[in-house]
Amino acid sequence: MSVFLHGLATALPPHCLTQSEVRERAGIIFGGKYPQFDRLSKSFATAGIDRRYSVVPIDWFSQDHGWVDRNVAFMAGAKAMFLDAANAALLDAGWRSDEVDVVVTVSSTGIATPTLEAQVFGEMGFRDDIMRVPLFGLGCAGGVTGLSVAQTLARGQAGAKVLLVVIETCSLSFRADRLQKADIIATALFGDGSAAACLSSERPSGRATVEFGQGYQKIWPDTLAIMGWDVDEAGFGVVFDRSIPAFVTAEFAGATQGALDSAKLSHEQIDRYVCHPGGAKVVEAIEGALHLPQGSLDAERDTLRAAGNMSAPTVMFVMKAVLDAGQTGQMMSCALGPGFTASYLPFHVTVEAA
Repeated sequence: MSVFLHGLATALPPHCLTQSEVRERAGIIFGGKYPQFDRLSKSFATAGIDRRYSVVPIDWFSQDHGWVDRNVAFMAGAKAMFLDAANAALLDAGWRSDEVDVVVTVSSTGIATPTLEAQVFGEMGFRDDIMRVPLFGLGCAGGVTGLSVAQTLARGQAGAKVLLVVIETCSLSFRADRLQKADIIATALFGDGSAAACLSSERPSGRATVEFGQGYQKIWPDTLAIMGWDVDEAGFGVVFDRSIPAFVTAEFAGATQGALDSAKLSHEQIDRYVCHPGGAKVVEAIEGALHLPQGSLDAERDTLRAAGNMSAPTVMFVMKAVLDAGQTGQMMSCALGPGFTASYLPFHVTVEAA
């Protein structure tokens, strides 16, 4: 059974932070405490980012915050972004919220129990028999894995309308108390954002046809320390190892070949890889590992420049940019996340002749 994309939308929180003002604020917060800050602050200039968006204003980061403050901000910001992204995707699909049979919610940057789709249940207008599938802990791989889970659920129930909502508030994990290199790099890279998609086995009409294949994952043993969260009394602390670009160079091609073999495709059949842009160096490493022309991952760089690394939803921003640009053919979405895991989902885009 085939599964198709019916709607796709992205949403950003209200506070726009330019890279220069984030660098300036980080200098105020870290400069007097962290002796290596001046050297590491070059990351702000080389990250390939012009601006990020945050669920809280920039002054919030100059104050001390613990679990309670951070999670209160997560709940408020994530609920608002859920509503914005989900409603925009439903509008794009021409679906009503009470037609949705399954909602898959992906987030790894805050704790909500009941989970976010239950928190916004009344405002969204979901039916009371909707199936809820919350996914936590996927990190930057959450967008591709969320799409894979959503297409599997849609494939398993003919005609079911599946709504995927992916939300991250990475900015709330910024820490000035740990004084670790990873915290400086995270401050230079990460922002907040959300994306939503509508999937069904029913073929859409009046738009480009995006048909999903079967998802594929690869996890490497003994790599838990590469990416994830440390958890302590103050909240989440980023684990973001400097070895990631080198790891991508060494391992990504082999993992991608596994995904291609699983989909019965060859590298030469892929018209466009749609990648999660973890950072400027990671994008370069992906191009090198897959033997792509340098600069070919332009939508990835544009997304990174315009909104930073938003973790899980970022690849869906890239997908939307690729589709909005009218690109067609066989594509493969891919992302790397905690585990350490590579997640893939092939999809094919066609436009019916007028």
